[in-house]
Amino acid sequence: MFEGPVQDLIDELGTLPGIGPKSAQRIAFHLLSADPADIGRLQDALQRVRQGVRFCEVCGNVSEKQRCRYCYDIRRDVTMVCVVEEPKDVLAVERTREFRGRYHVLGGALDPLAGVGPDQLRIRQLVARIGGTGPAADETEIAEIIIATDPNTEGEATATYLLRLLRDFPGLTVTRLASGLPMGGDLEFADELTLGRALSGRRAMR
Repeated sequence: MFEGPVQDLIDELGTLPGIGPKSAQRIAFHLLSADPADIGRLQDALQRVRQGVRFCEVCGNVSEKQRCRYCYDIRRDVTMVCVVEEPKDVLAVERTREFRGRYHVLGGALDPLAGVGPDQLRIRQLVARIGGTGPAADETEIAEIIIATDPNTEGEATATYLLRLLRDFPGLTVTRLASGLPMGGDLEFADELTLGRALSGRRAMR
């Protein structure tokens, strides 16, 4: 244990995802020895994130404007929507260069034990998009929903819930990423080849 502000900084860094006690300590001491200008840039970046980043009114992805670059891009196929859990998953899919549709970010996955139910996710907004209402009312009719939630217990539960909710929409095809993604893993850490094959080989859900 260190004294005062140093230990406070280590404790705060340790609350970040993927940062253990030793990593938090190393980062804290790096910051202590860093140039003041570097610290200033870090503070400015954090401030800009806090004040200038919003969520896209259509898909829920992080954005600087009302609509993110994917929803704003008229070249993308508006009849296909890939549903992911978090904004980081959008980048994972984009890296495959296999998908040219649009996205819908749920903001997480169903996890009743953690108090995350359908009302805590952006499922209502997804249904509105399919129905042609809300901020995305100018989109043409959506023909396919690709469910790209993580291949773990919560992601599979979310996919099953969405299938039951969406399968009665007339003319709508609901697909799920094909095999190739390891069970229990995170979409974020899948390599481009594996994720690309999973996208290309997606299958209809029944």
